[in-house]
Amino acid sequence: MMKNLRESKIILAIVAGALIIGAAIYFAPKSEPVKPSQPAGVSSVATSTAQCLAPEQALVTKIIDGDTIIVEGGFNVRLLGIDTDERGYPCYEEASQRLEELILNKKARLEKDITDVDQYKRCLRYIFLPAAANAMAGEGEQNIGLALVKEGLAIARFYEPDIKYKEEIVLAENSAIENKAGCKWSGSKK
Repeated sequence: MMKNLRESKIILAIVAGALIIGAAIYFAPKSEPVKPSQPAGVSSVATSTAQCLAPEQALVTKIIDGDTIIVEGGFNVRLLGIDTDERGYPCYEEASQRLEELILNKKARLEKDITDVDQYKRCLRYIFLPAAANAMAGEGEQNIGLALVKEGLAIARFYEPDIKYKEEIVLAENSAIENKAGCKWSGSKK
């Protein structure tokens, strides 16, 4: 009986050890998670090796939200110079819908500033709709981020060193605030 009790304890210890090791392997992190230490759009040492391979002219194939799109080839592109509400916040739907109306299934020009990609490996670009797509409006090339800010659907958001269109986008934001334009400034947030 003593021998059976000792064998049972050994077997129990082996099973318990195997369960502990199995649980440790199962619940261990699969890879080092990305820890955003800076706001989206700010370059860091960790992203300095990543490179955006999206072409300068590309068809917009999907709208992720009011400031992020996917272009042909599957490249995620984050619009520089603006920030829109995320899902669950007041102006998310309006900004996403307007961006879709403006550029979905259209060929757009993607203009790089200084930083190529953010910590999420999204291409950072200003997005322009060519003059041909704006012929009815009688305009030249349209800066899409600027348009969203003018319409009160986005705010101006810049991070050094990417400030190429800062002055005109900030002026548009000030005008939108003054005129209580769009979802952001009209006071009618849902």
